[in-house]
Amino acid sequence: MGAIMLQGTGSDVGKSVLVAGLCRALVRRGYRVRPFKPQNMSNNAAVTTDGGEIGRAQALQAIACGVAPHTDMNPVLLKPQADRTSQLIVHGQARGTLGSGNFRAVRGELLGAVLESYARLKAQCDIVVVEGAGSPAEINLRAGDIANMGFARAANVPVILVGDIDRGGVIAAMVGTRTVIDPDDAAMIRGFLINKFRGDPALFEDGYRQIETLSGWHGLGVVPWLDAVARLPSEDAVVLERRSFSTQAPLVIACPVLPRISNFDDLDPLKLEPAVDLRMIGPGQPIPAETTLVILPGSKATVADMRALVAQGWDIDIRAHHRRGGAVLGICGGYQMLGRRIDDPDGLEGPPGAINGLGLLNVETVLSGKKTLEAVRGRALEADFSGYEMHMGRTDGPDCARPFAMLDGHSDGAISRDGRVMGSYVHGLLNDSALRDALLKRLGGQSAGEDYDRSVEDALDEIAALLETHADIDAMVALAMG
Repeated sequence: MGAIMLQGTGSDVGKSVLVAGLCRALVRRGYRVRPFKPQNMSNNAAVTTDGGEIGRAQALQAIACGVAPHTDMNPVLLKPQADRTSQLIVHGQARGTLGSGNFRAVRGELLGAVLESYARLKAQCDIVVVEGAGSPAEINLRAGDIANMGFARAANVPVILVGDIDRGGVIAAMVGTRTVIDPDDAAMIRGFLINKFRGDPALFEDGYRQIETLSGWHGLGVVPWLDAVARLPSEDAVVLERRSFSTQAPLVIACPVLPRISNFDDLDPLKLEPAVDLRMIGPGQPIPAETTLVILPGSKATVADMRALVAQGWDIDIRAHHRRGGAVLGICGGYQMLGRRIDDPDGLEGPPGAINGLGLLNVETVLSGKKTLEAVRGRALEADFSGYEMHMGRTDGPDCARPFAMLDGHSDGAISRDGRVMGSYVHGLLNDSALRDALLKRLGGQSAGEDYDRSVEDALDEIAALLETHADIDAMVALAMG
């Protein structure tokens, strides 16, 4: 059984997508493949079949492998909260809260949990494709590292270094990494990939050879800009920079980008809809007056994000939007913000306290109890759907008598008396075309009826095919099996 690890010269060089594409390419060649990321930091998470949570990117990579997501695929997950702290998730379950200072002391203790998960995955397949985090060139973080070279050396996994040519300076990034890292770490790198190339690859031939000469590493390909990435579930920060301003789309759907926004890939299926102009509203921007629907997505720190929403003046915009006859949908933390009050008596998200919500739903939320992590099926707006719950707390009040959905015999969420404000705890609602269509018809539009899951599968196949053409997958397999 073998393994290969993709590390990057920096964050957002495309490691997650390349791992997913490589996983799919190897599966198409007949290998049994599993994805693995020792440590991830993300508020975009997915529920696993074994009742835990992992980073969204690893759930996508599991899809690429044709297997169900499992907590072993991402044994350590950090979910940033307010006040420079993160919730620590180990093997899918919360283990408390860490600050930026004490994480360095704790992470070395987590290597055992990481290696346990890796060993279990390796026993299940032919090849494990591992994704690093950040960059091995962050030598200030090398002591106690479990995300990059600390793992690679502990598990003896060969590394391919990925550089992003689109951002510029890729030669310096590659050769600079070779220069600053420990020689024993550098010895783990067996080759490199250039990612996100636009134009004629022949124009970079000299630069490619210079990297080989100066680094001593073998080039494994130049991967072109992958348009299919836009059809994959969004990763942290990247989607927040994309804004669609289609003058042809009759339905404007606006989503305020709050500091601890989470699981914003819930909105991705709307990108399939020609009738929808999806706008991510950044700090300092008003919610457009022409908005048809405001969506408040999930939040890792609902109380802190509610404060941020008020600080931006979006509470005024949303109430004005509702008075004009506009609709509002809140998902998970966004649902909690729509109520009258959010109470955190035990300080689960920060100092104990409470805050007023928008008051658009006659409900109140208390953050307490065990975290709910489960896949669900149900019916809402007269359409069947599936999704997952991932939340702390309980929401109750008169508007819950008009539930948004029925889930396997119990109710979920609430709808306001006027029917224009809706809230639900279920993520992934909009993946189902029938529910998307029901929602858009409620807004005066109509869905194109495209299958979101099929769109993701097709995008993975397209990326895998391009990797077969532009990267030396035979050499990668040889390294993995070496």
